[in-house]
Amino acid sequence: MNKKGQALVEFVIILPIFLVLVLGVIDVGKILYHRATLEGEITDVVSLYVSGKNKEEIMEDLNLQDVTIEIDEDEEYIEFHLIKEIELVTPGLNLIFDNPYQLDVNRSISNE
Repeated sequence: MNKKGQALVEFVIILPIFLVLVLGVIDVGKILYHRATLEGEITDVVSLYVSGKNKEEIMEDLNLQDVTIEIDEDEEYIEFHLIKEIELVTPGLNLIFDNPYQLDVNRSISNE
């Protein structure tokens, strides 16, 4: 029996599965990284808004790229949303997540 041919066939069968797993881990890591980054940035957005700056000044001060800021005020609360779209590279991952994946981080404070 030719063992070299057997090893090549096993490699060809395993390679696509391995690549999908590696790319999936990279995409999920990218989502978690951007979520943690947005969690830190939303704290800065809230503190700048409370100090009296408007949305355009906050965007300029923090140099937020590819991030949308939404601020909703009502009588009781002020809600802050940071929204960022993340492109996924793993084929088939769009069956679980939308592509581009829309990451939304929220924070609410009382309106005094």
